[in-house]
Amino acid sequence: MKQTRLLSLFLVLILALSCVACAQPDLGELWTDATYKKDKTFGSGSKTIEVEVIAGESSVTFTIHTDKETVGAALIEHNLIEGDAGAYGLYVKKVNGILADYDVDQSWWGFYKNGELLLTGVDMTAFEDGDHYELKYEK
Repeated sequence: MKQTRLLSLFLVLILALSCVACAQPDLGELWTDATYKKDKTFGSGSKTIEVEVIAGESSVTFTIHTDKETVGAALIEHNLIEGDAGAYGLYVKKVNGILADYDVDQSWWGFYKNGELLLTGVDMTAFEDGDHYELKYEK
């Protein structure tokens, strides 16, 4: 009787862990759609920014030389982001070819400067020469 209960408990635990594992997205698969999988440099403008794209355990860094005024404009200039215009600016859905759509699977792109989440959108964030930003896949 005791062995049956232990076996039942063990099987329930295995089933529960299997369900949790199935529910977690395989973030490595996100990179199959990525446009760039290695660090890359773009443009020839007078200012430089770095934008690191992070999804799961992988990342790439884009060094962008531009004369644009905002992070969003610099990224759009090189087709690195796509999104929808909204009441609060550009809602970024695709970065480096990787889709994050909250309406589909509750994923989104977090926008950070030096590791700190920003409260402004990419198209409203002015930058200074040498700034570092991160766009991080969140779920």
